[in-house]
Amino acid sequence: MKTVVITGCSRGLGKAMVPEFIKAGWQVAGCGRSADTLAALQNEYSGEHIFLPADVAAEESVQAFADNVLQQFGGPDLLLNNAAMINANAPLWEVPSEEFSNLVDINIKGVASMIRHFVPAMIEKGSGVIVNFSSTWGRSASPEVAPYCASKWAMEGLSQALAQELPRGMAAVALNPGIINTEMLQSCFGPGAASYRTPEEWATTAVPFFINLNASHNGAALTAP
Repeated sequence: MKTVVITGCSRGLGKAMVPEFIKAGWQVAGCGRSADTLAALQNEYSGEHIFLPADVAAEESVQAFADNVLQQFGGPDLLLNNAAMINANAPLWEVPSEEFSNLVDINIKGVASMIRHFVPAMIEKGSGVIVNFSSTWGRSASPEVAPYCASKWAMEGLSQALAQELPRGMAAVALNPGIINTEMLQSCFGPGAASYRTPEEWATTAVPFFINLNASHNGAALTAP
């Protein structure tokens, strides 16, 4: 049985991917910041799956989550660095320093922490794919979301550099999931977000796409179907 690790699985895209991977026969190890949601997922999908509260912005929290997963499952076949936040719409000079720092801690440093604690086990196994979630705003830009754009452009460069560091047989990719009606999109688009796909609709095509990723995709900048 193959294993996928998903960050940010207590809501949005992360939560929507959980049942799709399970239906495909994968073991799922998920983390997020909502303890209640993670407990509900663990209760619903008990046994072969792990759902634990963890904050990717906190190194010790990531380490505790990784230690638990690696002890039970070993190195994952797929690591999906999905967890992210977006700033409240505002010109860059009006974004509070604390909000910018929190965004960087989650969107960039959180991805690095997950890689730090999971990729060595994947290297030891000799296989695995790391998917770092980028965005349409990781390849373009819009006003009033400059911190988010910066973090997602960072995912593009980080992924390309990581791809050059991995041994043969592995892959790191940057993934633009597309435009989906999540809470983050609603914060930017307001009611207009409702015209886009739901996370659940997106997951039905995205998960098979992820399952088919392999070493030949190393270094690619991909867009989910």
